[in-house]
Amino acid sequence: MSAVVNSSTVPVSTASRRWAATGVAAAIGSLASVFLSMSLSPEYIPGSVITSEAIDAGLMAERPSMIAFHIVTLASAGLLMVFAAGLHRCLTSALPSASLVPLIAFSGLLLVVAAQTLGTGLDTEFLFGIGDSAINLPSDIGFYSHWIATIPWLWFGGGVAALAVGAARRHGGVSGWLGITSTILGAQTLLLAIAPLQYMAAGPGALWLLIAAIGFSAESRTQPGSRC
Repeated sequence: MSAVVNSSTVPVSTASRRWAATGVAAAIGSLASVFLSMSLSPEYIPGSVITSEAIDAGLMAERPSMIAFHIVTLASAGLLMVFAAGLHRCLTSALPSASLVPLIAFSGLLLVVAAQTLGTGLDTEFLFGIGDSAINLPSDIGFYSHWIATIPWLWFGGGVAALAVGAARRHGGVSGWLGITSTILGAQTLLLAIAPLQYMAAGPGALWLLIAAIGFSAESRTQPGSRC
């Protein structure tokens, strides 16, 4: 005798809260990554000359922060992948089948994941090679300093994803307040990235992610039948 499973008993809203919660953690991790990369950069003093030796000495004293930067940034990237997948499922279920919005939002966030992953790509080489000229030339450390203070901040894709969520409002895919907020912060993120002011794009980009993740999580609680 076969059993019939009623799909309405599946706790969809509980699953939804989980994917949305990963977005909150990813946003916090992204902001922490930016803060840590800033703390690893040499202090800029107008009129001064920053030497490779000064950068090298500064990073040698900041090895714990380098490890924290690596872990936090990659953790954020992994969590963001889950959020991107959940967002794609949410928008796909709420929008017309021919809509490109879900795929655009998913692809935009994957660009951020790629930037964060690449942003940590040189960590091992320099974490264990600081102060060892047999591994890294003195001039290399300056490149690494610029790398970690630039690549993880590339939130162009996040701006695209935010605008896609904003566009979903037209078809009732997301609530009005979330659609408007996504449009405003998405436009800011995109314009800063195009300007080019990539350093500043991570701010509104990660802020949008935090607000959107909290919004989706809250809506799934207040609307138990929601597929998002």
